[in-house]
Amino acid sequence: MKIERIETLVCHARMRNWIFVKVITDQPGLIGWGEATLEWHTRSVIGAIEDISQLLIGEDPSRIEHLWQMMWRQHFWHGQGIVRSTAIAGIDIALWDIAGKVAGMPCHKLWGGPVRDYVRLYCHLGGGKMESFYGTPVDEAHRFADLALQAVSEGFTAVKTMAVPSTMPVEGLKPVKAAEACVAAMRDAVGDGIDIAVDCHARPSPAMGLKFAHALDPYGLYFLEEPCWPESIEGLAMINERVVTPIATGERLTHLAAFRDLFAKRGCEICQLDITHCGGFTEARRIAALAEAWRIALAPHNPQGPVSTAASLEFGFSQPSYIICESVHADVPWRSEVVQEGYTIDPATRTVRPNTQPGLGVTINEDEVRRHPFEQEILQRVFYSDGSVGDW
Repeated sequence: MKIERIETLVCHARMRNWIFVKVITDQPGLIGWGEATLEWHTRSVIGAIEDISQLLIGEDPSRIEHLWQMMWRQHFWHGQGIVRSTAIAGIDIALWDIAGKVAGMPCHKLWGGPVRDYVRLYCHLGGGKMESFYGTPVDEAHRFADLALQAVSEGFTAVKTMAVPSTMPVEGLKPVKAAEACVAAMRDAVGDGIDIAVDCHARPSPAMGLKFAHALDPYGLYFLEEPCWPESIEGLAMINERVVTPIATGERLTHLAAFRDLFAKRGCEICQLDITHCGGFTEARRIAALAEAWRIALAPHNPQGPVSTAASLEFGFSQPSYIICESVHADVPWRSEVVQEGYTIDPATRTVRPNTQPGLGVTINEDEVRRHPFEQEILQRVFYSDGSVGDW
């Protein structure tokens, strides 16, 4: 069995262009699907996949670790840059899909079988619709409450919101009070039985992140995500040490050594590695083992396309420390038309039962993908009141 070629299919989904990776073998009908979506860098990732694929044509797709080492280490530059690590991830996921198909079992069974009966999903407020999740202003707390109630009515027992505005490195009480009002409104609306997570999107400085964390601590958040820049490991550790709320981060880290440094400083309690950015399943499983040694939970970053979700769920059914799966279901109305999945979702509880099909259990509707060709993603720019550049 040999790899014959590697193709990419791009599907425009408004905020993101989903990049599906198709690894084709010389065995009739045997292909693997992966995903390498990276918003605002679509053309770069496609080029990187084309470059890396030259290493793999003619190779045995079952030698996944060997091929991963080739993709990561060869041609001088290591694979930790976000574009290359995403390209590697898309190919690696597809190789594991092939391995599952050859073995006739889901990927999670290749890694020792399921460790749980179901995986719980959480949603973005608005189901991932860009205007609701990213565009709801923090001075309209009642809209956060309404969107939280909508999520609960759809069966979700956990929701995530961006209730923290962009701030300069140091500001006064106004943005902190606005964030607190939004979270208070959501908590009052849904009660204590629903888990609320707040994503800071790495907007604050460590000083402002600590202010937000202290203000939101009394509301029993499920986690506070990226309360400061991921490069500021000391800042993350300082915030994590001073609040009860679990700190979550990791979506912008791309390799094992970066997570080693984060864990060694105790910069988080929840690791949000992104399987489609950190080198795929092969590297993600190493990161998960390291997190297990530190007793740090796993809640992978997953706002991308449907193959990414299938991959995160396969990972979740195999990892003891995995606690919840991020999900998007309403970013585009035709999302479910792009893929058939092997797992099942209980709409009453938003829990997922394991995939029963080989590999990832996904089938891509390539005709539907072609109906949504590449378009430039909707650009996001943030400036502070004085005109200086802020973080989106």
